[in-house]
Amino acid sequence: MDPDGLIFAVATTAEERAARRAGARTALIGLGAANGIPEGRLVSFGLAGALHGGFSCGEVIDATRVVDPEGAVLWEGPPLGVSGARAGTILAMDAIVDDPAERLRLHERTGADAADMESGALARTGRLAGVVRAVSDTPGRGLSGIEGAVGPEGRTDWGGLALAFARAPRGVARAAADARRALKRLEGVAA
Repeated sequence: MDPDGLIFAVATTAEERAARRAGARTALIGLGAANGIPEGRLVSFGLAGALHGGFSCGEVIDATRVVDPEGAVLWEGPPLGVSGARAGTILAMDAIVDDPAERLRLHERTGADAADMESGALARTGRLAGVVRAVSDTPGRGLSGIEGAVGPEGRTDWGGLALAFARAPRGVARAAADARRALKRLEGVAA
């Protein structure tokens, strides 16, 4: 992957740190691009939730397609050539999907492998150059409420994290470890 001239659009500060450690130019666009989208050639970079059991936590997807919840193609292109990544399709969602049955239903309807909330907005600009996403959660290893630990602007919501931890301490600890593993893989592929 040649990052020259590309802006790595990220939803969260954790994703931004991973991209910056690898020397990439970044833009913190927030969840669902709540902060707006910068000009330039964009890479949707960050975490995604797998929609079926064919991907495990930490695996990296170098997408060739982004689809909407009905399966309509929003973007299609060659993979960026990320070493060690698998080709796949990303589902553009407006909300996080953590229910295992809903994940499978979305996969069956759209053919997508994983979902995120930013790739669709980036695809609609016509400036998307590619999508690189690491799987942070799967139908068998859900989020356990940790998704409440990030505010719309992409910054940590410490109150949301404390509430999630109080409700499901083991699940949140596992989900956090899965996310850290995925972020480390992202940092490695961005280098």
